[in-house]
Amino acid sequence: MTEYESVITRGMTPVAEERRERAVLVGVDRPGSTWPLASSLAELERLVDTAGADVVASTTQKLGAPNPRTFVGTGKADEVAELARAHAADLVVFDDELTPSQQANLEKAMGRDVKVIDRTALILDIFALHATSKEGRLQVRLAQNEYLLPRLRGMWAHLASNRMGGGVGSRFGEGESQLEVDRRMVRKRITSIKRELKHLAEVRAVQRESRYESGMFKVALAGYTNAGKSSLLNRLTNADVLAYDKLFATLDSTTRKFELPEGREITITDTVGFIQKLPTTLIEAFKSTLDEITGADLVLHMVDASSDEYEAQIAAVEDVLGQIQAQDLLRVLVFNKCDLLDEEHFAALKARHPQAQFVSAATGEGVGALVDHIARVASAQDEHLDVLIPYSRGDLVSIAHERCHILSETHEEAGTRIVMLAGPSYAGLFRPFVHGGE
Repeated sequence: MTEYESVITRGMTPVAEERRERAVLVGVDRPGSTWPLASSLAELERLVDTAGADVVASTTQKLGAPNPRTFVGTGKADEVAELARAHAADLVVFDDELTPSQQANLEKAMGRDVKVIDRTALILDIFALHATSKEGRLQVRLAQNEYLLPRLRGMWAHLASNRMGGGVGSRFGEGESQLEVDRRMVRKRITSIKRELKHLAEVRAVQRESRYESGMFKVALAGYTNAGKSSLLNRLTNADVLAYDKLFATLDSTTRKFELPEGREITITDTVGFIQKLPTTLIEAFKSTLDEITGADLVLHMVDASSDEYEAQIAAVEDVLGQIQAQDLLRVLVFNKCDLLDEEHFAALKARHPQAQFVSAATGEGVGALVDHIARVASAQDEHLDVLIPYSRGDLVSIAHERCHILSETHEEAGTRIVMLAGPSYAGLFRPFVHGGE
């Protein structure tokens, strides 16, 4: 197995009882940052824990702009290396994305026994651990390959630097030859994965189109990772979706039917969680999954009410929604985990966001009010119809019961008379039978 292959497969198959690595975190405080550095590092520590390592130390630096060679200053890079040695660390994790040259220079400074990765690589590693469906695994592999392609030169630099002798041909050592082989390998894999994902995306699109044609009202759950989307889906639909108190516990979208109190069926889709500094490669790779959001009639933007950084988390989610052209969709803020707030904080939150919904997926508090809100939104475009359906069209009566809101129903000599509210997708089916119409 080449060095490239060992890196690309890291995290894909976790080994039971494997020793947890020891990590040093590095954060940089830069002007204009929307997140407090301490909060960002705290989240990075949670990401490291989710990936299976323990944080043994952390260090920060205030910089106007990243150092082009080592991201942090040269002196700070030496300090990080000493910190890693002092704590017997296996891993140094930077809170910001490193360029390939910065990563290579930092690895030289740290020494050969210490890996240097950035937040992007860490998130990719977590996604690799948690992806379960074929599409999810392919999406992660695509993002991993696209991330690693420009970094291959640094990975083979140690071989190129060990060339012996001179003369003709000495400019193309083992490292350079293997580098070109691996580049071709990665490009070939990227092409192959994209081809497979395109096929799966077409299958998903057909399934999605069938839901669209059904005329069902579609709700999508979006939000910061660990906001409780899966827990709410489980509470509403008994979906039994994995719901752990960990970042990115679930990646694969799940769609379930849900019956509103009025009897109308809708669909609710759980989607992958977002995070600040979410790698662009992941957004692109998960495009077909995120299309579940762009095709929704209503987006429930789930927010962890107990988080001190909930406003920054809302902004991070809004940023990603903008990247996938979903910023204009009808959506409502849903503050979850309200059971963890004291009365004072809960009252302040409601005063600050009077149009939001407030729930606890864990206890069920507020879920009924949320369902009522969904029902009102779903009915907002309904058309009031009074129809007389011939007994020969029992299929329409069934559709009315399954897809519309029945206000009254009587059986007359000429057929079934129904007064109902019908959504735009179904009103056209019933207009020819309007009572008293031509």
